[in-house]
Amino acid sequence: MDKTDAVLREKELYKVTLVGSFVNVLLVACKFVAGILGHSAAMVADAVHSLSDLVTDVIVIVFVRVSGKPADKNHDYGHGKYETLATLLIGVALLAVGVGIFWNGAEQIMAFINGEKLASPGWIALGAAVVSVVSKEILFQYTRRVGRMFDSPAVIANAWHHRSDAFSSIGTAVGIGGAIILGENWRVLDPIAAVVVSLFIIKVSIMQLKPCLDELLESSLPEEVEKQITEIVLSEEGVSEPHHLRTRRIGSHYAIDVHIRMDGNLKLSEAHAKATAVERKLREKYGEGTYVSLHVEPEK
Repeated sequence: MDKTDAVLREKELYKVTLVGSFVNVLLVACKFVAGILGHSAAMVADAVHSLSDLVTDVIVIVFVRVSGKPADKNHDYGHGKYETLATLLIGVALLAVGVGIFWNGAEQIMAFINGEKLASPGWIALGAAVVSVVSKEILFQYTRRVGRMFDSPAVIANAWHHRSDAFSSIGTAVGIGGAIILGENWRVLDPIAAVVVSLFIIKVSIMQLKPCLDELLESSLPEEVEKQITEIVLSEEGVSEPHHLRTRRIGSHYAIDVHIRMDGNLKLSEAHAKATAVERKLREKYGEGTYVSLHVEPEK
């Protein structure tokens, strides 16, 4: 990735995150007002969920800028792991929100079973839930598209946080609608829906945390990617027997270490030219930010 592409990437990631932050500010205010005026504990909880999105937006804004910095004296491999750290924090926050929603819903269900009357929400709370579902789903689609376009794990994770908020609002809408339309005996639909939605949120958080932890633990790239790397290496004439292949991910970039063999009678300049050609092909495939280390050995 050249300097122009890096600047474009950072600009677009900032743009999508700032748009998400602006929408979240409006939703948090709307949900809190609707929850209070509509006497809906579920809507207030949904507002808190949206507030957690604001926190993750701030994390993404800070860490994407740091991760975009070039290599320096103290960071020979660049700052890509800062973006990975941001993804980890978002995943943990998402998991915490999911567990919190589950716990709150379970407590309300037990209270209903024990004969406690649950509060009846107002129509304003239902309206806010519907607005939240629509706006957050649009925001999810937009954020995920940009995250995939620029291969940003942190932004993609943030997109799923938007989707989790939409799921939460669906549960809230079902519960509030059921309580209003079906009456007092059906108010338990609100906490039941919240528990179901929380399970989806927990699942999404685990999906985001797994690749993040794999990277932090220096896991290798997928087998199909390593196979592709081997094919690219062998596509250079005179290069054979790639071995001791080691790969890992550094933020949105790949790191590739591999040993290759060439004719032992080649001039040093010729061997260097072929090794440089292999590096160029790998960077053309995986981006200019790809770290490539080649060790050249004579053919047996």
